[in-house]
Amino acid sequence: MARENQRGVPCSHIFLAGFSQGGAIAYTTALTHREPLAGVIALSTYIPSQKLLDQEATAAGKAVPILVAHGTEDDVVSLELGICARDFLLRHGYRVDWHEYPMPHTVCLEEVQGIGRWLRDRMAVADATEPRAVPPN
Repeated sequence: MARENQRGVPCSHIFLAGFSQGGAIAYTTALTHREPLAGVIALSTYIPSQKLLDQEATAAGKAVPILVAHGTEDDVVSLELGICARDFLLRHGYRVDWHEYPMPHTVCLEEVQGIGRWLRDRMAVADATEPRAVPPN
């Protein structure tokens, strides 16, 4: 994220996404970051340390919209672990958009399409709130 910031991309335009263990990293990174991100996409994943988030979560992290998707037939990261993460986030006031799909530990077309819609919605919100330069008269 620091490299993207150096390139002129503000944190408010950065999405973190991860699948399985990558999703666990995305959760932890985004929810403990000092500046709000554009969003988090957490796929077939879990929260590795609820205690860490209890201790190090930031106000900025609580403002981040979170898309979570999990397969109902996942035999690698159980659906129960995904639900446990979702419930933890909801109890702590995070904005979670939860989806289940009839699939194993993978992604499916319906999920990818849902991610696309969610990203378009988030980017539209960012565009609407982005300050615009006023042309001179």
